[in-house]
Amino acid sequence: MKKYSKRIAALALGAAMILTFTGCGGGGEKVALNDGTFQEVDTAELAFPQKEKVTLTGMISYPANTESDPNKRTIFKRLQEKTNVEINWTAIQGDQWGDKITLNMANLDTLTDFVFTAGFSDSDLLKYADQGVIIALEEYIDAYMPNLKAVFDKYPEYRTMCTDTEGHIWALPWIEQLGAEKTAIQTVGNMSFINKKWMDFLGLEMPTTVDEFEQVLIAFRDNADKLQKEFNIDGSIIPMSCIVNDGDQDPCILINGFGEGYGDGDRGRHIAVTNDLKVICSGTQQGFKDGIEWLHSLYAQDLIDPEAFTQEWSTYVSKGKSGRYGVCFSWDVANIDNLEDWVPLPVLTADVRNLTPQNGSFTSGFDRGRCVVTAVAKNPALVCAWLDQMYDPFQSPQNNWGTYGEDDEFDIFVLGKNENGDDMLQHAPLGDASPVEVREAENVAGPLAILDEYYGVYVTCPDDAQYRLDWIKDYFTPDMNNDYVYPNVFMSREDTEELSNLQADIQKTINAKKSDWIMNGLTDADWDQYLKDLDSYGLEKYLEIFQKYLDNFYKEA
Repeated sequence: MKKYSKRIAALALGAAMILTFTGCGGGGEKVALNDGTFQEVDTAELAFPQKEKVTLTGMISYPANTESDPNKRTIFKRLQEKTNVEINWTAIQGDQWGDKITLNMANLDTLTDFVFTAGFSDSDLLKYADQGVIIALEEYIDAYMPNLKAVFDKYPEYRTMCTDTEGHIWALPWIEQLGAEKTAIQTVGNMSFINKKWMDFLGLEMPTTVDEFEQVLIAFRDNADKLQKEFNIDGSIIPMSCIVNDGDQDPCILINGFGEGYGDGDRGRHIAVTNDLKVICSGTQQGFKDGIEWLHSLYAQDLIDPEAFTQEWSTYVSKGKSGRYGVCFSWDVANIDNLEDWVPLPVLTADVRNLTPQNGSFTSGFDRGRCVVTAVAKNPALVCAWLDQMYDPFQSPQNNWGTYGEDDEFDIFVLGKNENGDDMLQHAPLGDASPVEVREAENVAGPLAILDEYYGVYVTCPDDAQYRLDWIKDYFTPDMNNDYVYPNVFMSREDTEELSNLQADIQKTINAKKSDWIMNGLTDADWDQYLKDLDSYGLEKYLEIFQKYLDNFYKEA
């Protein structure tokens, strides 16, 4: 109670157990804010469908150019029928989410019972917790969320990853298991792909070293007229395209072989873990410097898309769909062009041959801050019970990928039977459709859990996930020589805030210099000044904090 009172005081909301606020216009409906104390109810009151229709409020994001009214999506229509709970949604287009969710969380007139697709960082969670805007969920999970509790009981590491240093769970997670350890689907995000059709036409062999790769790009450039004519390409040939510093579209998977082979797989934090369990900054390694110099040499030879530093996803995809790329980067090349003409580019040897897996990937897909319940929820137990439906083994795959029986021309699933005769979601063939576009049209995201043991029982493994798992196993896992990735740890608020402050300058500097140096090159003097700048921004302290939690993680393991 003392802790919660402190949080309420931080909002200058007074010390009362239940606080009321009047809207800015005066005389409006009052908003009640509770102090987060666990509210026990009779579980019979939470049975679905509810005897009488109940209305809750929620916030959700949706992708641009898709259905903007969540209640018109088939998934939510069925959930309303199943539960007799209607959600009054505040829906925000995905590209506006970051700005609007911050404003809505700070305004009691716009705050809803829960935020379905929050995607909050650890810093956000601890800030809103300290302010009393969101409530702790661990007791509600144990009492009223049997589906999620079952996941936590079977995989206690997920409960640990959701729990802060004081023992509280502030958000409901998104969990997607597809493979494990070095074969997990998340180990490689920004896969590199090469146009096999072009290579075959020009009689080129698959490159295995950075030098051979460079020669392939040169061949694409020098034979542009032949490629355009042979494949009826409208637009200039682009030997390699990417989006520098943009998640899965970044090209830094190519530089893993330089130096000691760490690359720069964590483009948010720029850290890696050595095989002797030391946290290092990937952006200060000699291999990073050498790799960026090599990328600059490619750029200087007109082998990299000149728009690689400024283009948006839509532009990147549009040029890819026009068949203009020789090499590209993405989670799945089907989002950029097609599967028939492209294959993954194997790990390239420079000084060494290595691929550093993405941090956090060994415990599969995981988002700690996916969904929160706010302090305006009058009946948080019912809110949690409704959200627990998202963790039903038959429901989670639909929320993640899409559903069946849609009125439009495409379904992600058809409803079939497993070997026991029970209902099973069977993935429909994607054909030429873009996986991401089809799913965005149907799914609702939010909190969910898909476990490896669900495949073949509740749902089939999606074709695009299976071929991606095969790519990782065949092309990438054999060259993953790092034994560790940085785990999903939940740090204290003090350390989270300090890291956030330090990261702001460190990340900005590394990403800005990477872009600049790929375009313009770098000198030893540039590099030395860059290292001095990072030191002045607190890089040593930054790494110390990461190291402390890594040591604790393996001490407790």
